[in-house]
Amino acid sequence: MAKILIVDDEPDIRALICRYAKREGYDTAEASDGLEAVMMCRNVDFDVVIMDAMMPELDGFSACKKIRSIKDIPVIMLSARGEEYDKLFGFETGADDYVVKPFSPRELMARIKVIINRHGRAAESSIKAGDIEIDTLGRVVYIDKKRTELTAKEYELLLYLVKNAGIVLTREQIMEAVWGFEYYSADRTVDWQIKQLRSHMGKCRSNIVTVRGVGYKFEVGK
Repeated sequence: MAKILIVDDEPDIRALICRYAKREGYDTAEASDGLEAVMMCRNVDFDVVIMDAMMPELDGFSACKKIRSIKDIPVIMLSARGEEYDKLFGFETGADDYVVKPFSPRELMARIKVIINRHGRAAESSIKAGDIEIDTLGRVVYIDKKRTELTAKEYELLLYLVKNAGIVLTREQIMEAVWGFEYYSADRTVDWQIKQLRSHMGKCRSNIVTVRGVGYKFEVGK
């Protein structure tokens, strides 16, 4: 049974998500602020965290960053702020998905299912592509034999590109594979995330090739 941590300073929202999650068969726990959420994640291996962005004690963005620094737990961010900048900032802090309030509980459950299935999917223990090595069990990336720190989204983006090496991937394909859902701002979101990923890749940044008017392609030895 998957364990879900629901973090929000509004009891009614926690109760709503908890009710739908239990209907789906999930085991749930609750926290009222980011600090409490971080402490709980230190002691329990949750399968996914549903995190409100604006909370007392410690905001959701900061809590997400702290959680991702200590454990590989997927985080879905909830926020009343739906501007593209806010979403991109959420992904930069390590969030796996971003849901704008008010939200559909059924859609949230669908997003939870996608993330849990993707995160728990069996994979090869190691993938090599030129000077890049990906430890898929530890979710660690080595570039030119040096460990490279990536956010959750950067890691998933690189893994998807490497697994499809030599194939031209559209921005829509990348968005659906890495984020699980389509966004109206797919082009800008993917382009921004590619830019962030390249900034961590050193001499291997050229392995990610821009295909003008279409999307991106990963090529070994570029």
